Amino acid sequence: MSQFKFSIRTPAGRVRGLGSARSGTEHFWLQRLTAVANVPLAIAFIIIVVSVAGRDFEEARLAVGQPLIAILLLLFILSGVIHMRIGMQVIIEDYVHSEGAKVVAVMANTFFAVAIGAAATFAVLKIAFGI
Repeated sequence: MSQFKFSIRTPAGRVRGLGSARSGTEHFWLQRLTAVANVPLAIAFIIIVVSVAGRDFEEARLAVGQPLIAILLLLFILSGVIHMRIGMQVIIEDYVHSEGAKVVAVMANTFFAVAIGAAATFAVLKIAFGI
């Protein structure tokens, strides 16, 4: 048994942990991280929605304007949008076979995620700051 293992990977590739796609496991771990983060954030979101369900508009606006609730909503938006973009990108990469259509679909997916995230963030901030 030799003390050295044979590998066709370069030393830099072994250090970085990059596979043949040169992207490593960044998307894999980011999707798992956002999935785990979405569990308590989704529970908090449901609790917030249920707690303001019977109130009139002004009481609901005041509840969402509280700093802790606004921060939880913003974290839910951020985590949810990132998770959505990565999940859709994986689906596009797996099922769209034309390279041109794939590039356009991935770009459209990113623009859509940014637009949804910006609109939802703007709405929460507008309510939170009472503008």
